[in-house]
Amino acid sequence: MFTSPTRAARIAVIFVLVATLAACALPRSGPNKREIYSGSVQKNGDAFVVAVNDRVTRATAIVPAFGFTQQFINAAKIGSDTISAGDTLGLTIWENVDDGLLASQGANAASLEEVQVDGAGYIFVPYAGRIRAAGNTPEALRRVITEKLANQTPDPQVLVRRLAGDGSTVSITGSVGGQGIYPIERPTRTLTAMLARAGGVTIEPEIAQVTVFRAGQQAKIWFQDLYKNANYDIAMRGGDRILVEEDTRSFTALGATGTQNRVAFESQALSAIEAIAQVGGLSSAVADPTGVFVFRNETEEISNLVLGRDDLIGAQRLIYVLNLTEPNGVFMARDFVIRDGDTVYVTEAPFVQWSKSLNAIIGTLGTANTLNSLANN
Repeated sequence: MFTSPTRAARIAVIFVLVATLAACALPRSGPNKREIYSGSVQKNGDAFVVAVNDRVTRATAIVPAFGFTQQFINAAKIGSDTISAGDTLGLTIWENVDDGLLASQGANAASLEEVQVDGAGYIFVPYAGRIRAAGNTPEALRRVITEKLANQTPDPQVLVRRLAGDGSTVSITGSVGGQGIYPIERPTRTLTAMLARAGGVTIEPEIAQVTVFRAGQQAKIWFQDLYKNANYDIAMRGGDRILVEEDTRSFTALGATGTQNRVAFESQALSAIEAIAQVGGLSSAVADPTGVFVFRNETEEISNLVLGRDDLIGAQRLIYVLNLTEPNGVFMARDFVIRDGDTVYVTEAPFVQWSKSLNAIIGTLGTANTLNSLANN
């Protein structure tokens, strides 16, 4: 049978197209189980592949623990009437004479409003001189001023009022109802009271973190722990800075899940089963429940503990495997703790690739037949 050169060229093009389509890699969301296992240390790879069991779960169950040091906890509450540097005072002085030292003509009382306590803690009172105010109560300061003036005017009577607590203030920033600077007063001498004064937290309490900065030190605590442990409701100190912020931990979800994205933690402790649920669960159409992997750079200490060794040095790459089809697989996933920076990857079921291959072959044959018909025409 004679075939024209043009038709032979067309047939050759058809075969090239078929071969090209057959050689193309099929689309997929990532490596399959076989490819992941082939990269294990046991097969000369650079990562340890570990099946999750009760021992592994216990060894890796690390949740960030926050709390205040004893230096923060042991600080006593500031007396609500204690005068501090920066406070503003009001003084009224009565003199038992018609023509007194301080009173104006025809009056026997003098008012000194808005007397500022300086940075060193002192105030100045005419005829009494420079007097230490910081650290005293208004009553103690009244007695000191009375004694100083007693030698100048007969039987002076002194009233001292603390007008503002600006000398003992706390700044609050972050996710609160009202950011600002607040004085330490009788109702706001503790952390929870000060946060309430600022309008409370405006983010989910379960993932809210409170950091207190004081005199070059800082300590962080979960907001909810303030109400679980009374010791954490620390006393406020002048100059304290409080920052309320949302938990910044996250994990990455990839593969055959409801969504592929970087996902923020929604609770203090997040399990593998909760992480999967957070991204919409496993894809019922393509996911392989025997191939749920957690990729993590593990510390030297935990790596040796998990692998039952003592010779590993430095951080190690570990791949934890969860099989949700095993009798206790869901329990293992419920107990396995996800940590900040983890990558949760779900492989596709083997039949998915077979289905894609079959569709590719059928599609390729259909394309070839179409091209052949065009060639014949």
